[in-house]
Amino acid sequence: MEKQELPLWKKLNFFKSKETAQNGWSQVVADDRDAETIYRKRWNYDKVVRTTHGVNCTGSCSWKVFVKDGIITSENQQTDYPSTGPDMPEFEPRGCPRGASFSWYVYSPLRIKHPYIRSQLLSLWREALTKNNGHLVKAWGSIVEDQDKAKQYKEVRGKGGFVRAEWQEVNEIMSAMLLYTIITYGPDRIAGFTPIPAMSMVSYAAGSRFLSLLGAPMLSFYDWYADLPPASPQIWGEQTDVPESSDWYNAGYIIMWGSNIPMTRTPDAHFMTEVRYKGTKVVAVSPDYAENVKFADNWLPVNPGSDAALAQAMTHVILKEFYVDKQEKYFLDYAKQFTDMPFLVLIEKEDTVYTPGRFVRASDLGLAVNKGEWKPVLWDAVQEGPAIPKGTIGQRWDSTGQWNLKMENESGEALSPLLTFLGLEDEQICVDLPEFTEGGTGIVKRGIPVKLIMNNGKLLRVTTVFDLMLAQYGVKRNLPGQYPVDYYDEQTYTPAWQKKHTNVETELVIQIAREFAQNAADTLGRSMIIMGAGINHWFNGDTIYRAILNLVILTGCQGVNGGGWAHYVGQEKCRPIEGWGTVAFARDWSMPPRLQNATSFFYFATNQWQYETHSMDGLKSPTVTKSRYSHPADYNVLAARLGWMPSYPQFSENPLQLSTKASQAGAETSEQVIRHVVEKLKDKSMSFAVEDPDNRKNHPRGLFVWRSNLISSSWQCLLCMIRQARLPSLLARCWIGAKGK
Repeated sequence: MEKQELPLWKKLNFFKSKETAQNGWSQVVADDRDAETIYRKRWNYDKVVRTTHGVNCTGSCSWKVFVKDGIITSENQQTDYPSTGPDMPEFEPRGCPRGASFSWYVYSPLRIKHPYIRSQLLSLWREALTKNNGHLVKAWGSIVEDQDKAKQYKEVRGKGGFVRAEWQEVNEIMSAMLLYTIITYGPDRIAGFTPIPAMSMVSYAAGSRFLSLLGAPMLSFYDWYADLPPASPQIWGEQTDVPESSDWYNAGYIIMWGSNIPMTRTPDAHFMTEVRYKGTKVVAVSPDYAENVKFADNWLPVNPGSDAALAQAMTHVILKEFYVDKQEKYFLDYAKQFTDMPFLVLIEKEDTVYTPGRFVRASDLGLAVNKGEWKPVLWDAVQEGPAIPKGTIGQRWDSTGQWNLKMENESGEALSPLLTFLGLEDEQICVDLPEFTEGGTGIVKRGIPVKLIMNNGKLLRVTTVFDLMLAQYGVKRNLPGQYPVDYYDEQTYTPAWQKKHTNVETELVIQIAREFAQNAADTLGRSMIIMGAGINHWFNGDTIYRAILNLVILTGCQGVNGGGWAHYVGQEKCRPIEGWGTVAFARDWSMPPRLQNATSFFYFATNQWQYETHSMDGLKSPTVTKSRYSHPADYNVLAARLGWMPSYPQFSENPLQLSTKASQAGAETSEQVIRHVVEKLKDKSMSFAVEDPDNRKNHPRGLFVWRSNLISSSWQCLLCMIRQARLPSLLARCWIGAKGK
């Protein structure tokens, strides 16, 4: 048998003379290439799996994952997306470094693969189980109803102290908690929290379906970590129904506002960079020189949090130059059909002071129509009087089939709404308009044109939303009052005024506003604002967004391909939301699911409301003498009582026992049960749980958290969460891993 040469000895042969050529620049070597075997094995695989990455991104990028013996060896981007055609850039390849490194997370040594539980709770459980002869529910009850025992494990929260447990044991503990809570207090004392389904639709739905089948509420995620812009449902009643990212390529003018596209929308960023080659201008609004700024033609370095002032000054310019001076037809037609600007508003009078009130309804004018309380009216230039257009909320529910935006009145006759009463007014009056500044609040008096309407001997003063908007933004039209002289007058909402807050040059703001609006007029609405979470994470984030959204509405861009606002939800439109929602919230089993905003839930469950430092009096309009309540918690209670906002735990009693108690009181039908509950609320023998959050029977009893580091990354007021959290059972995650999968 031939003796093999040691590898080390092979390397020592390096010092031996070799056959050389090219004057010693090359040599002939007879070494083997065994070292390459390790490298080649690194890229071996036995199957390819298609997947995407749950990195809290809505990119939904398709990836090929190469697997060897059940282990991920490598990943590549898929390249089989359907083509977008010759006139659009392709979607593929899609991906980013965050997704490409995802397999490292899967095999991270920090990943929890076994259940963990606090040692104090585990000891209490084992002791209680023995004393109660193995009865799980009684054992759990003996712990949580004993204040001394409950205090033992709750006092050590936030201090570590987890020990490894067995799956069977922790499953029994969680099951005991659920059964005891549901039987004793009701399923609405349990709650679940997990972030956006975009991280994993299956993982989200698995937990939410389980909780929904129990009757436990699912807590929202977007609003809790200030990700969802509340301005969207405030204006349109839906959550960020925006175009997919490829529509950026259809735009003629783009403003990137609070959205660092190359960083946060990596797989989509090429649509923005490529559309510039078609001549599209790109503007960046950002406090810092972010990655996206280098792609922009203009950079507006706005001071952090002052974005609303910038948008309001741009709105001032657009209203003056394209609605008053030039009267751009496309904008006017769009405003009449798709906005509330032609609708009438009541002007209220107290002594000698006039203030804007609410919308004028058909019922205010004595019009005998169905659902008249829900049908706002406008002024029809054809009939020269008030008219009810199609598409109001009243028509949504009056079963007439007129819930559409055709320019017709309820009788089907052609409609021509007036935007302004100027030149047709019965009188001109000065109204008190609120001003909110860093120094506090104030009142500015500005003139508006008004129509007088007599109804049953009562005089109504009315104007249009458009007339009020021009007055609020200080657009001068030869009306009385405190109007700015020009753009350089530092009264509220002028370009010069915004410079004090944003530090953006006055001339630059005027230029960008003109360009944005002129492009929209020339292209019939293809001016776009790509918005991101950077401008949403503020106390006044809703008003910041609404100020910016005014720009795309006033220029007729919303709803136009290549125009409007494009939020950072990306490719969410590709997701089967309706079918997924049915599965995720068990709508195939019962309706409706219990859903609640997480902000209100944690506000009360953790006692944050007791540490509130902001009085509502500081936020009220100066045109109002006194706010209804001084504490924000009272408005939560009001919303719950009036049915505006779901709130859980719901009542001071177990909801599973309400029907039984109603039957014992003589109720036989569903309507009688409902009436019984309403009467109990009226006579205060039962209350909403949120009315008395300190009462132990109104406390939440269990919280399931998955796919989220809630304490570290999402919980505000961490001290309140740890010290005040009223979860007498357990934070039901118990540090459960994924069984190594």
